Amino acid sequence: MSTTDELLKRNSDWADENQDIIAPLAKGQSPETLWIGCADSRVPPAVATQSDPGELFVLRNVANVFLPTDAGSLAVLQYAIDHLKVKNVVVCGHYSCGGVQAALEGKGDFGLIHPWLASIKDVHQRHEGELADLQGVDKLSRLCELNVKAQVERLAGSSIVQRAWNRGQPVSVIGWIHSLATGRLTDLGFRATSSEDVPPIFRLE
Repeated sequence: MSTTDELLKRNSDWADENQDIIAPLAKGQSPETLWIGCADSRVPPAVATQSDPGELFVLRNVANVFLPTDAGSLAVLQYAIDHLKVKNVVVCGHYSCGGVQAALEGKGDFGLIHPWLASIKDVHQRHEGELADLQGVDKLSRLCELNVKAQVERLAGSSIVQRAWNRGQPVSVIGWIHSLATGRLTDLGFRATSSEDVPPIFRLE
């Protein structure tokens, strides 16, 4: 494990070796993608995508959940879309997610994590029929995928994303998943690119 002193030393070495990348970043940022992912230490977005500093705007939390009641998440989304003009919002979950597993097991008092787990339990309840036919790892993996889908739908239905679409700003909300076993990312095919992808009852007119 790395001590904090070791982390500082690594940073110093990296900064010395990468001034050609770092210097332009001081002038501003223009990332094209907002990454909404899990806080799990094994899913580092820049490493997994081999992105340089400045390419990804990042929001990470428990189980890559986007809560419309979380002011921090809303602030990141609004800044990314309204000010940075990102073109993509990627929701990236991962298999064997501890947050999803905790929600699936439904046991214990997790304190402040409860709103995130409750959101995933709602996903489980909505897809109870499909999930009832699965067991063990297969069930957990499918719920990880369905959780990504739910966040794509929630983001697409947000007023921030819909207002961008209404003013003609191109934004794609995309669902991916990461395999801890292989390190590979997979596009799950969950995608929203316009208000047409939002159920009519949730659309802003």
